[in-house]
Order: sequence, then C-alpha cells, then structure tokens
Amino acid sequence: MSVWPLRPRECLRECFRECLIWMGLLAPLALYGVRLSERSVSKPVAVQPLFEGITYQRIIERSPRSQVLHLLEIDLTATGLKPFSTPGIGQQQGNAAINTTADKNAVRETQAQKTSSFLQAHNLQLAVNANFFYPFEEKSPWNYGPHEGDTVSLVGIAMSDGEMVSYEHPRYSTLCFLPGRAEIVFEDFCPDGTMQAVAGQSFWISPEPLPEGREFLETQFESPKPYALNIAGLNADGTRLWLLLSDGKQPLYSEGTTLEEAALRLKAEGATDLVQLDGGGSTTLVIEDEMGEPQILNAVVHTKIPGRERPVANHLGFFAEPLRP
Repeated sequence: MSVWPLRPRECLRECFRECLIWMGLLAPLALYGVRLSERSVSKPVAVQPLFEGITYQRIIERSPRSQVLHLLEIDLTATGLKPFSTPGIGQQQGNAAINTTADKNAVRETQAQKTSSFLQAHNLQLAVNANFFYPFEEKSPWNYGPHEGDTVSLVGIAMSDGEMVSYEHPRYSTLCFLPGRAEIVFEDFCPDGTMQAVAGQSFWISPEPLPEGREFLETQFESPKPYALNIAGLNADGTRLWLLLSDGKQPLYSEGTTLEEAALRLKAEGATDLVQLDGGGSTTLVIEDEMGEPQILNAVVHTKIPGRERPVANHLGFFAEPLRP
C-alpha cells in the first residue's frame, strides 16, 4: 500500500486541474490590469494643434473628484475642414432600414459601429460618438448589445450628406452643420443648406432669458451626479465648435463631471449654446494618427472593462487638413 495520498499520475492530474482553476480565476484580473495600463496617461496636455482648425487639450483635476477631461476647439471656417455624420442603412446599402429585432414597430436607421471603425472607414481625421440610441444592454462582458453590424434606432434628428437618417424626437434638439458654421435648433427640421446633423439634449447658458422650450435646464442641473459626458458647444455666430468629453465610471482615475461643471467650463471658453450627446460608456474620442491609423484619445470603458470600445449608433466626424509646416 502506498504511503502517498495520491499516486504520481493522479497527483499530476490534480495539480493540472488546480492550475487550470487558478488560471481561470486570475486571467480576468490580468486582462483588467492590462486594460488599466493602456488608459491615457493622467498628465495634462496644454492646448496643441492636431489638424488645421482643430486644437486639443487634456485637463486633469483631483478636486472635487478625479476628473480627466478632453477639450477640442474646432474652427468651422478653416480651409479643408468638413463635418460628416454616419450614413443611414439606405445610403450604405441602397435599401430600406432592416429590422432585426423582435420590436417590429421600431425603425432601424443605422448599423452599430465603433467610433474608431467609423473614422477609418471614411478616412476622417477626428470622430466622436453622437446620438443617443436603442436598443442597448450591458449585462456582462460577453452579454451586451449592440455588436458591430447590428441595426439600431437613433433618438432625434440625424442627417448625412444632406440625406435624413433619423427624424425629430420630443425634447431633443439638433446640431445642424451648414457651410462654415453650425446651429443648435429646437425645431423639427434644420435650416436650409444643412448637410450633416446629430441630436442630443440641449441646454442654454447665455445670460439672456431662456428661449421657449429650454426651461428644463434647471431640472437637468438638479442632479449633480458626475458622469462620463460628451458635450458640444457653439459660439454666438456658430463658427466655432467645442467638444468636451469627460472620462468617467473609473474610480481613482476619472469619476466623471456634472452637466453644470461642463456648462460653466464651456461658457468660459466662449460657448453660448450646448447640446449633450450620448455619454457614459459610449463616450469616445478618436483621431487619425501620423500613420493613418485610429488613435483613441480618451479612456473608453464598456461592460465595465477599461479600454474596451463600445459600438454605437452614429457619429460626428471631421475631415481636416494636416498642419502646415
């Protein structure tokens, strides 16, 4: 009779089984650690030009909480600068929207796509996520939707190259791009001459009285909860656009910012009208790097995994000229 509890072969088998168990437990932690290490370095970046008419700044704050902010200033009159929004399914495929869900009444206007994929597919120099959308679920790292290629519905107006992609939604306003300028409108249509448009929740920060339909500003500010935000702001004549993206949902790195904080910061820059685009895990800022490849500038997070990019319904992008020597 052997004095060993297990024979050598059984011992090796048991050790191998234990190793597999530990590897299964530690692998997600290792992957999470790698994702954390790939986040943007938490160092401020002074205002610097990215392309002709586009500058970028990274702002780091530790009070009243950890915040990492990304501020873009875009001169809409710059030579060669042109906005572009995600085409509808009909524009891309030459047919009507395809419905792939159980909700037969929902119209699917676009196919979900990562912002980096959108930038690369259309040879853009800058892109961010845009409209709110549905359906959406985020149950686990392996159980979420939409995936890239899934058909989705947009909330609010969207327009690409003069073609309507999605129509109005109550209480959502539209960022309409015309030649050399943009407007934020509450009407159910953009001004004549609009070629690109995206939509979100708008609020007013001008010292003048609130125009009709904008009374819900104070209601929005009642909730001070910080969040990952994507805010677009315009100056008075609509020739200058600011995009403020706040990293969030990542304790000790960046917990997000509030709408009021974002509004005050953009007001200080010169913005008089704002629209809040989709935020949270959808918040994504991508540029074309020197090699012509997509480079994500913010710390994206999806299904609670830092560094994982979310497929979203549509985007706002820009063609821009390289910096002149």
